[in-house]
Amino acid sequence: MTDVINKLCVVGVGLIGGSLARSLRDARYVREIVGYGRSLGNLQQAMELGVIDSAAVSVGEAVRNADMIVLALPVGTMPEILQALAPVLPDAAVMTDVGSVKGSVIAAARAALGSRFAHFVPGHPIAGTEQSGVAASLPDLFVERRVILTPEAETDKSAVDKVRAMWQATGAEVVAMPAAEHDALLAASSHLPHLLAYALVDMLVRRDDHRAVFDCIAGGFRDFTRIAASDPVMWRDICLANRTAILDVLRQYRDDLGDLVQAVERGDGHWLLDTFNRAKHARDALNKKL
Repeated sequence: MTDVINKLCVVGVGLIGGSLARSLRDARYVREIVGYGRSLGNLQQAMELGVIDSAAVSVGEAVRNADMIVLALPVGTMPEILQALAPVLPDAAVMTDVGSVKGSVIAAARAALGSRFAHFVPGHPIAGTEQSGVAASLPDLFVERRVILTPEAETDKSAVDKVRAMWQATGAEVVAMPAAEHDALLAASSHLPHLLAYALVDMLVRRDDHRAVFDCIAGGFRDFTRIAASDPVMWRDICLANRTAILDVLRQYRDDLGDLVQAVERGDGHWLLDTFNRAKHARDALNKKL
């Protein structure tokens, strides 16, 4: 296989980084996988599970002779790791990331990498679960899921091709778009639902009768709030990194929620039914894609 990765370095061997490693190994698309991260216990577990072949104790050791480096870290930690990587990057290495926000990551990479920025391919797999850690990783997590690449004007085309081929080897569909478009779309489709789930659970738990409320929860509550079990640090970082786009969609939601409050206040059944029907038809159509 001519495009096989000789040495893959995964910086951050959690749900996404671990799933990518497992998928590429199953596809026989990689010869060696090295993990790097702050938690030695997590790296040891990754080796015991066969997700990585070895763990590096320094970033320089981790990327030595690597031809593909994947940053699978919270977006808030990207500037620090990019600064650490800049002086030790192998000449032939291509680097990519999996962050849910692209604008801030691109800015950090451009500032840290200088001329090597051309070999950095910003990316984001639209896949995941509310679980975290390498034990939650899945070899089929990316099958028939979308991966968005957001290369800049100076991004090397061959680097983009290598990252695209890597994700295609996992069974993913790979598309490209501008970073600003990605961040606006993800603010609406992913970031807003997570914020609403966190806010709802937090609102209810602060009620005096929260124990009685939680005794009465059913499937609707579980479905809506499942993602509130996601990593709070990761979602704090996403909110800060993509705050402009998130604020836009939060304000739009606040205005629409105000319309809903007014409809309930005036007992406007026609408005409620029209809104619910419109939403149901849209959700039914989405079922065919989910």
